[in-house]
Amino acid sequence: MTTWRNIITLNAGSSSIKFAFFGMQQRQAPFLNASGLAEMISKKQNWLRIKDGKGNLLFEHEWMDLSANANFHQAAMVQIVAWLNEHYPTVEIVAVSHRVVHGGVKYDCPLVITPAVYKELEALVPLAPLHQLHNLAGVRAAQEAWPKALQIACFDTAFHRTHEYVNDAFAIPHEYYLEGVRKYGFHGLSYEFVSKKLKELDAEKAKGRVIVCHLGNGASMCAIRAGKSVASSMGFTAVEGLPMGTRCGNIDPGVILYLLEEKKMTVEQVTELLYKKSGLKGMSNGISDMRELEAADTEQAKFAIEYFVARIKGELGRLTAALGGLDAIVFTGGIGENSTYIREKVLTGMGWLGVLASYNANKAGEQVISMAESRVKVFVIKTNEEEMLAIHALEMVGMGNG
Repeated sequence: MTTWRNIITLNAGSSSIKFAFFGMQQRQAPFLNASGLAEMISKKQNWLRIKDGKGNLLFEHEWMDLSANANFHQAAMVQIVAWLNEHYPTVEIVAVSHRVVHGGVKYDCPLVITPAVYKELEALVPLAPLHQLHNLAGVRAAQEAWPKALQIACFDTAFHRTHEYVNDAFAIPHEYYLEGVRKYGFHGLSYEFVSKKLKELDAEKAKGRVIVCHLGNGASMCAIRAGKSVASSMGFTAVEGLPMGTRCGNIDPGVILYLLEEKKMTVEQVTELLYKKSGLKGMSNGISDMRELEAADTEQAKFAIEYFVARIKGELGRLTAALGGLDAIVFTGGIGENSTYIREKVLTGMGWLGVLASYNANKAGEQVISMAESRVKVFVIKTNEEEMLAIHALEMVGMGNG
């Protein structure tokens, strides 16, 4: 019986595990067999959905964790492994490729997770409190599920380690910079994938000055020159930059001091406010999903959209300055890929930047949404962080194209 070698990609959150199951062939791109999402619906109720490589539903399953000490990540992995064993009994999982949000200053490329590496990643939890701890819980669960597989960490911050000092530093005493208080940038796996795809679509533009707008529930923008990150809208944490679904984005530090001193809020309360009660949700009185905001007929919803768009336009100007000019813009992420309305509003009035949008192409959902005579070419590219994780894993096990 033939044993097929495969890769699993994992993106573990606090109450979910997003995974994908890839086949691998020598010096070829990994191919998607199935992908799925395990979610914690309530403290005891959980759900698993799996689709094939074309997006057709293969499997749905609900399970209950009745134990008071139930561990969601471990329980979810048991369900995933059981499904894989039933449907792919001859599969050998040779690598598990994990999205790990923070690699700190040290890690600028994928690497195998050893006990020493794991401890260093644990030490970075304070820099990404909403993500890192859960990413590592996914690592532990995968180690139990596939003890013989390579456990590989791919970092969302790694893509941005090419920044110059001026684009990473804060204007505070330099000793803090040396300690690691600096801008890290995030969504690096998405930017890396989009840069790769842009090179395939338009190699000439990919060599130039590009701004990628990763717009979703988490939103950021990145200035890229010849495929290398120059500057990012996100900084020390993933709360800086653009307003997001529930995160505030840029805010005067004095506001935080005011909340602590005058409003007597605790650090925990301020953290909850900035990360989970602000952004589009806070401005619109409870709506964080852009689709719902666009459908809502309230002044607050309209104001939230206007603010979101204004901040994107502002970042386009700032990042163009960091690049010394602009050759292409790319929209990606859930909002960037799907909201014709947001793309139109962002591009309207940007002729001063050399952008001439084709509103017909935008409404039609085409991949290039700028006019032929536009000096700055505008693309819509669907991101795929899972495929990027799989590509890195393929390289790590010695079957990549390098």
